[in-house]
Amino acid sequence: MTEKEGAKMSDILKFSIPGKPEYIQMVRLAIASIAGKANFNVDDVEDIKEAVSEACKIVCCHGCLGLSERYEIVCEVEDDKITITASDACTGNKRHEQEKRCCNSCPDEGSLAMPVMEALMNSVSLEFDAGKNKKIKMVKHK
Repeated sequence: MTEKEGAKMSDILKFSIPGKPEYIQMVRLAIASIAGKANFNVDDVEDIKEAVSEACKIVCCHGCLGLSERYEIVCEVEDDKITITASDACTGNKRHEQEKRCCNSCPDEGSLAMPVMEALMNSVSLEFDAGKNKKIKMVKHK
């Protein structure tokens, strides 16, 4: 079977981001640009941006332990959907010098981040590996 006969093609973009809250805005804008180029409507692009922001906060933040040294974003664009995976790629955490909490926008226990992402995207899953690293996978259909 040829590609034209049934296999869907997808574009995969990968980002490796330092675990600093100031880079979340850059990730939001990059993913929004990708979604716009993939012909998602304006409302969907805004939903995707907000969901990505929440996912970055969750994988980056380790509460009082500090921020992930790095986290990764993988964005897979297909004809009918976009899949975004945010994962904690660190082997250690850096404490924020200014406060006990690592950033002002860290998700707390019982935070609304997951319900917000679930409301904005078609599917959301959160997993933890043996090292307590987090992985969030989100899908938005056109």
